[in-house]
Amino acid sequence: MTSNLLDRQIDDILGSVLEDATGNVLVVNPSADAIEEFVRVATRFEGDLPSVHMLADERTLKDVMDDFIVASNAADLIDQGVLALRTVEETPENSLLVTEDSVVALVTAGNRVGGLTTDDDEFVSTAYDAYMTAWDDAAEFKLRTPPISRVRQTLETDISPEAENDFSNILDSLETARGDGEGLDEVTISLLVAAKNEALLYDISKWGEDVGIASKATFSRTKTKLEDMGLIDTEKVPIDVGRPRLRLKIGDDRLRDADNGQLATIAQSILN
Repeated sequence: MTSNLLDRQIDDILGSVLEDATGNVLVVNPSADAIEEFVRVATRFEGDLPSVHMLADERTLKDVMDDFIVASNAADLIDQGVLALRTVEETPENSLLVTEDSVVALVTAGNRVGGLTTDDDEFVSTAYDAYMTAWDDAAEFKLRTPPISRVRQTLETDISPEAENDFSNILDSLETARGDGEGLDEVTISLLVAAKNEALLYDISKWGEDVGIASKATFSRTKTKLEDMGLIDTEKVPIDVGRPRLRLKIGDDRLRDADNGQLATIAQSILN
């Protein structure tokens, strides 16, 4: 890559670097937007991805990974062995994409993004060695969100194929899944899906804890909140031994016949 990448979208620049890279790619001090776009571009990338080492500010990474959609797709990339995340206490001044062949500085000017590129052998070699040393000294970022492929596979197996399909469609209809007013969180989505498919609270909360989404206690607290707000309802199901289990059901008539996109929108409006 010898030419500057001017007046581009960040995803265009990231895609160009991933396509041209022949070895490791160092993503140095990315912005929150760059991290989100990288995960999106890498998830949709056709072909073999290079090994990507992302060296980022810890607070920025934590904020971005609070979004289940971004974090679960990043976890997939980590699980595939193509992405690793580390943090540094003092971040470099520049946002860079560094490969063994080129260095691209990401420069934002208003709504425009430029990738200022050099392939000068001496400069590239010096930069690559310097940031690989920084990488070796950096602390690993432990992403606790489970990979989205594992979430979908186990949801299909443990609950039902219909529940997995509803879960995926709701995620696809959302721009973010944070539960902060901008989107539903993963526990709320799971419980709404379970209610739509009339699954047992025990089954969905056990699945959620086993796969690593949240504890059974978190599922129980969220269920109580959704029930108090009228989004879901429960009915007791007797079992041979022990206390009856609770079957989840949709509680609000507006949600009953809604498709998954409408269900997410209506649920968000009620919760807000």
